[in-house]
Amino acid sequence: MPKEFSIAMPQSVGDVLRGHLIRDDYEEDLSFALWTPSYGSNRLTALIHSPILPTEGDRQRHGNASFNPQYFERVCSLALREAAGIAFLHSHPGSGWQDMSRDDLNAELKLSGATMGLTDLPLVGLTVGHDGTWSGRFWTHVHAKGYERKWCRNVRVVGGRLQAFFSDQLAPKPEFRNLFKRTVTVWGEENHANLARLRIGIVGLGSVGSMVAESLARMGFENFVLLDFDEVQPHNLDRLLGAMEKDIGKLKIDVAERQIRRSATARHPVIAKIPFSIAEEPGYRAGLDCDVLFSCVDRPRPRYILNHFAYSHLIPVIDGGVAVRFKGGEFSGVDWQLQTVGPDHPCLSCLGAFDMGDVATEVEGKLDDPSYLQGLANDHRFKRNENVFPFSSNLASLEVLQLISLSTGIAGISDFGVQRFRYLPGILDADTERTCLRDCEFTSMIAQGDRHFALFGRDIGAELARARQTSNKSKSKRSA
Repeated sequence: MPKEFSIAMPQSVGDVLRGHLIRDDYEEDLSFALWTPSYGSNRLTALIHSPILPTEGDRQRHGNASFNPQYFERVCSLALREAAGIAFLHSHPGSGWQDMSRDDLNAELKLSGATMGLTDLPLVGLTVGHDGTWSGRFWTHVHAKGYERKWCRNVRVVGGRLQAFFSDQLAPKPEFRNLFKRTVTVWGEENHANLARLRIGIVGLGSVGSMVAESLARMGFENFVLLDFDEVQPHNLDRLLGAMEKDIGKLKIDVAERQIRRSATARHPVIAKIPFSIAEEPGYRAGLDCDVLFSCVDRPRPRYILNHFAYSHLIPVIDGGVAVRFKGGEFSGVDWQLQTVGPDHPCLSCLGAFDMGDVATEVEGKLDDPSYLQGLANDHRFKRNENVFPFSSNLASLEVLQLISLSTGIAGISDFGVQRFRYLPGILDADTERTCLRDCEFTSMIAQGDRHFALFGRDIGAELARARQTSNKSKSKRSA
């Protein structure tokens, strides 16, 4: 059984459900919806994707509300056809995270057995308060005890803005500390409480990823998932925050963890270290435990997978990259671009951040084949990875600002669009009009999880890195 539960829905779906459930007369109402599972390492998330609103004769309203049998029968028929789970939703006139009345408990408990028997998935219950706050739970089967309620750690609404509603019992508000007093002053205690409780995944702990981790640690974030299979090498030391010469050979995630613990203003940061690629199942599943992911990678396949996460699994991804240019062997300029991807944002494929042909090349292992790389021109994109600390630090700062705007909407803005800094002539452009192409495959799979396919498998680069690390350890032991 998963250790944790959560619920996520696209903003468009949330708007439809809130519009129906929250009434001007403050009376309660109800609805059903379909959901698809997203299985992380430790978390099961219900991805709500298809509202099934009541039609005439489906329900009775009498201050609170009850549904008639034909409504549930229609929902069951649709769930069977779609091979989806069933969610039961209702409204309360109160505000904030809602508890359940005896009538609420009885209604959901009665639905639990039929739902599990029909769909082989637990019933998901959701309540929305009059202020728009969602609360949620799963009804799981416990052997010989029937069904048991499992509260969700959070419910997330994902779109142009990320709204995360937390259970204060499972994810207590952070203890205020003078260490982050000035940070809280900028966006307020409520925004800080929501930001600090987000579980942030950082994919790639190189120059940009290490600086993102440092920024979040100092701001009071409490939950980190660090994904990187690589070790510190001599050529990393001019850009890798916190790394020293004595760290050569250590895993980058170990150095990042040490730096987070040194810099954290949260009292007890929780850090999960995952020494795998996002393309390998342990890394893939760990990524699905996150509320937001930072894409700090320089290869096409991880970007392809993270793009899938952003839409199919409703985990916003903040992505960025640096492109340094040379002419005649001399530096001629540099651009760095960043964007947040997910529902209501253009995807990385439509933005040209990766090419499917390059993804296939990486899957085949050619990017880790010296003979293949040797045959490429010296200025080929697969061979150019120059970067310096100022470029990475600027990009990391802008990526963190995208997270702040997405999650708080402070100063009235939640989406900076696609941002691009051009060294020549030294300006930052922002494009807020970009959208996905009409036939984009990623936007057609919003909230579908791994329903049609999962993208993990072998990662030859990660396997070679682990073999190199094992060999280096053996050499060190022999020399000692």
